[in-house]
Amino acid sequence: MPLLALLALCAPAVSSARPQRGPLARRASSLSALLRSRELWATIDVCNTPKQPDTVGVRGSMPGDGHAHDEMSMSFHLEYLNAVNQWVELEGSGSSGFIAVGSAGASRQGGSSFTLKPHPGKPAYTLRGVVDFRWTHGKTIMQTARRPTMTGHEAAVGAEPKGYSSAECSVG
Repeated sequence: MPLLALLALCAPAVSSARPQRGPLARRASSLSALLRSRELWATIDVCNTPKQPDTVGVRGSMPGDGHAHDEMSMSFHLEYLNAVNQWVELEGSGSSGFIAVGSAGASRQGGSSFTLKPHPGKPAYTLRGVVDFRWTHGKTIMQTARRPTMTGHEAAVGAEPKGYSSAECSVG
């Protein structure tokens, strides 16, 4: 086949690769904006308190995408700081699995608590939380994100003491 004919066959594929415009492009843009939102965060809101000994509470916040028919969910995990200062998933603590937090029409918060069994005579563990965030439309996952816990965030409910926010927690 002559080179000119091959180029002509490729032309439609090349022309369809233009950036999208209109509602789909705006939707993709708004989804990527979720990842930059100040409302996307994770924090520890309970850390081994007298009322909740050996318990770590992890809370997350996620912005809505503005589409009331989309759903948001979060999954909560714990990690510990090992001997070489690397964060490692805490085996046995498991994960909360994804928990629905509501419609994506507005921002939402959710949380989960983990109660640990410290080993007597062993040093305390330094722990942090990690939250996986997911925005879905029906069965389609529209966007995901993952954030480790950081300080400076206010939980809507559940913090002990009220207003408590930390990146890490020591238990043991």
